[in-house]
Amino acid sequence: MLPTYAPGDWLLVASNAPLRVGDVAVMVDPRQVERPIVKRLVARRDAGWVVRGDNPNESTDSRDFGLVPHHFVSGRVLFRYGRD
Repeated sequence: MLPTYAPGDWLLVASNAPLRVGDVAVMVDPRQVERPIVKRLVARRDAGWVVRGDNPNESTDSRDFGLVPHHFVSGRVLFRYGRD
């Protein structure tokens, strides 16, 4: 999620916050379900979310793996509060 967030950033995530287009969210990687990823929510569809990284030339996102099912999204990022 460069340049918005960098590896090692600590993020406060609200698991019960409503999700809206434009929010940054933590979700399960649809290709590796044990791996969390952080992406921006671009569009809501019946079958899931269209997500994008903030660096489109370097991101792996819905253009590569398709929609992210709604139940894979665990929460909305509220803010970064530290770095590793």
